[in-house]
Amino acid sequence: MSMTSDVLDRVLDPFMDCLTPEVAKRVANLRADAETQARLDDLAQRANEGQLSPDDQATYDRFLDAFHFVTILQAKAREVLRRQAVS
Repeated sequence: MSMTSDVLDRVLDPFMDCLTPEVAKRVANLRADAETQARLDDLAQRANEGQLSPDDQATYDRFLDAFHFVTILQAKAREVLRRQAVS
């Protein structure tokens, strides 16, 4: 387990234990709104083409960090749902 993963587990696990099944489902099913997804798609395309300005690169990096964090939350929410299903 990486140090980052260990820190996130320590911070997020107690929080995730507070989720009701309904909230866990909502977290697991979160999706970006259309405007945010369109912005991310544009930045991703331009990044792949090497055409991002430094400001756009910083924005793209923040989007990626945020989406990575949400992905971790979703994985933990799914684990909460799995644990509740077997209880």
